[in-house]
Amino acid sequence: MSQLKNILTKAGLNGFFLALIGTIVLANIFPELGAEDSIIPFKEITHYGVSVIFFFYGVKMDPVKLKSGLGNWKLHLLIQSTTFLVFPAVVTLVKCLVGAGDDPMWLGALYLSALPSTVSASVVMVSIAGGNVPAAIFNASISSIVGIFITPIWMEFFLEGSEMTFDLLHTFWQLSLQVLFPVMGGFLLHRVLGPWVSRHSTALKNLDQTIILMIVFSAFSAAVGRGMFEGRSWSFLVGLGGLMLLLFLMMAALMYGMGRLLGFERADQITVLFCGSKKSLIQGAAMGKVLFPDPVTFGVVLLPLMLYHALQLVTGSMIAQQLAQRSKEGIENGVG
Repeated sequence: MSQLKNILTKAGLNGFFLALIGTIVLANIFPELGAEDSIIPFKEITHYGVSVIFFFYGVKMDPVKLKSGLGNWKLHLLIQSTTFLVFPAVVTLVKCLVGAGDDPMWLGALYLSALPSTVSASVVMVSIAGGNVPAAIFNASISSIVGIFITPIWMEFFLEGSEMTFDLLHTFWQLSLQVLFPVMGGFLLHRVLGPWVSRHSTALKNLDQTIILMIVFSAFSAAVGRGMFEGRSWSFLVGLGGLMLLLFLMMAALMYGMGRLLGFERADQITVLFCGSKKSLIQGAAMGKVLFPDPVTFGVVLLPLMLYHALQLVTGSMIAQQLAQRSKEGIENGVG
């Protein structure tokens, strides 16, 4: 149990998860604090805070580690294809088969499917399970940048014919200002600021999480204040969580199966499994502010992503542990 706890902590499921739950509870109790006329300027703080998050993310991108993961282009192509093509296609197919209507939760599921992969959690779990770590670092990092352009294109497709349309070029520009340019600026300053960022990694992680919590609080406050969650019972929330867990397990199995079908080595199969099935809450919260300027809609759209985020960490950590144990047993049997 203590080993699982350590893995979950490394992957990011620690006090931050409890803080997310607490933030939603507070948003339900004090929705007026997150309103646009609140005494706390959440909109301005989170707007600039997102750029700060991605600037330091760019600083953390080590050119040497990225270069070491360049080699296996077939692996990279599969991971990026599964992240941005297979995942959205699967969710869209399920939605069509179910015959779902215009429930905002489905929009949240579609948004989740179009997001890039997480960075830290993917790399940690690939490392624990005995996967190809350099490839995981490369793909998770590239995914975050590619997502700036691919995710809005998917959302324009998903929102076609609805009232929630947006200017695609304007969205690209806004995301470039808030995400891409800060990332590139940080990357260029890696050699200068890299050592400082490494020394203060804990403080910067706390800063990242605080900004995300503020985004979540303001979004959920607006949604609660306008009654978007009225009629949603706890059983609905549990059911939605069950569906998100099923989605993760289905995608993880599909990713692993595709890696085996294409004849990849075990380490690469593990990398495909974790990098292809995970989705980024940080990028989802940051990009969602631009894609869904109405905070009410944004609050509802965030719910499936938050549940998926928590469940992918818990379940993914268990899977990583099992894969690591199998590798250990295989080595021991080979030696014996």
